[in-house]
Parts: sequence; structure tokens; C-alpha cells
Amino acid sequence: MTGENGGESNGHTGRLAPIIPLFGGKASRPEPSVDDASRSQTPTESAAERAESVVPRRTGDSGLWRSTWDGPVDSVPHAESGAERLPSDRHPAHGKTSQTAPPRLTVLPPTEIDRSEDIDDGLDQDTERQIATDALVRKLRSRSLSVSEARTVLRGHAISAQQVDDVLDECSRRGYLDDARLAAQLVESGSQRKGQGRVALSRALAQRGLPRDVVDAALDELPDDDAERALDFARTKARSLSKLDGDTALRRLVGQLSRRGYNGAIAMNAAKVALAEASFGGRSIGVRFVDSD
Repeated sequence: MTGENGGESNGHTGRLAPIIPLFGGKASRPEPSVDDASRSQTPTESAAERAESVVPRRTGDSGLWRSTWDGPVDSVPHAESGAERLPSDRHPAHGKTSQTAPPRLTVLPPTEIDRSEDIDDGLDQDTERQIATDALVRKLRSRSLSVSEARTVLRGHAISAQQVDDVLDECSRRGYLDDARLAAQLVESGSQRKGQGRVALSRALAQRGLPRDVVDAALDELPDDDAERALDFARTKARSLSKLDGDTALRRLVGQLSRRGYNGAIAMNAAKVALAEASFGGRSIGVRFVDSD
């Protein structure tokens, strides 16, 4: 639309639209028209109207925010309360205070907490008992265990002491655990295959957690033949020591016999006999007495 002077008009006041710089420069002010001059001379004109006449109100989010900086001091509205001084929704700083808060945990009443714990504990205890029982059975399949060793296995799981006793009683009733049978097996294997004496056997059984009365009962069944078993063991070692001098060979063989639980006298006698036999290339010939008819 063209005005009377040949220029473009905005349809109401005849002013040209203000030029807004893109890089923060100072906005160009349009030349005041006759209507603006008459309004600026009115004594009853408000401060907001005067500010608008100096810096035109801009449109858009950034324009509304920056209009408070471009306008005069009198045109900046003052907040009446502390809550109104917070940045508005359109202010860039508003995002720091308007972030969504994390969900709050709901505190259950004490009665509900206790009830839920009782239910969970009941389920967990049954599950843990089954897991502990399965672990014990797997160990028993690979080797025999004493009651004390089985108790140690069960204590490694989160079950109560009463449940440990119940599982041990059940395994004993089924024949999975038997201290007397285990002690007899250890005495037999130690004396025959390892050549151990009573002292070594007693120490080995005690290390397996067997009670003292069970150990004594198993050793009582062992024949009193420590001297013969010591000699049998010494004979197996004497040939490998025959290249050493007499004192060194005797000292080493006595030490080996002592570590297997034979006392000093039995170990010394068996070592001397075995070394003598190895030196002469065979067993010594002893005198044998028989009853005459």
C-alpha cells in the first residue's frame, strides 16, 4: 500500500517497519511521525508507552526476552514478590530449574515391610536349603566326608543352624555320612598302602574332623604290628639309599619312618635291618624256633 508521499505505509501510522540487525547491532529507529511527536508531548503518557515508542516491541521468543534489555530502565517491570523473580518459561535459564525431578521412593509402613521380608525369607530359605543339599551330595559323590566336614560345607550357604542339623540328620539316616565307617577306611588305607603307624594314622583321622572316640575305636581294630609294617616300608626305601654312606642312609631312613608315625625305637630297628638286607643283596636270615613234638 502506497501513502501520499509515494512511500510504503503499514496501513495505520504510515511508518516504516524497524530494521532488526541479525548480529546484535543497534536497531535502527524509524523517524518519528507527526502522530508520535504529538503522543510524546502528552503529559499523561505512561512509561511503557514511551518505551514502546523508542524501542518497538518485537515478536518471537527471543524478542520478548531481549526487549527487557533494549528498553529503558523505567520500562523494566519489577517483581513484587520473590516467586515472580524466577526466570520465565521462555528464559534460557529456566531449563536448569525446571528439569524433571527423579521419582521418589515410596516408604512402606513398618507392618508391610515386615510382612514382605517374612515372605521373601521363607522362599529364600527353602531355595538355599535345596542348593546346600545338592552341593553336599555332589561332594559326597566324589569322596567320603565326615560329619564335621559336611557341616562346614553346609555352613557356606545361607541357611540356619537348625536347617544344617536337619540336612546332616537326613544324610546320616540315608547312610551318606558315617564317621565310624570313614575311620575304618582311613586306617586300612593308611596302614596298608601308605605304611603309616598309629601316630600318623591318629593324626590323619583327627585332621578329618573325626571324634576322638571314633578314632580310638578304629585304631583298636588295627593289629599291633607296627614293627612289621615299619620294616616293610623301610625295605622299599633302603635300596635307593644303598649308594650313600651308612650314617647318612640310616639318618634319612629313620626320618622317613618317623614321619609316618613310627616311634623312635621301631623306626631305628626297622631302618637298620632294611639297610643291612640291602647291603647284602637280600633279606637277613633269622633263627626260627618251633615247638617240638
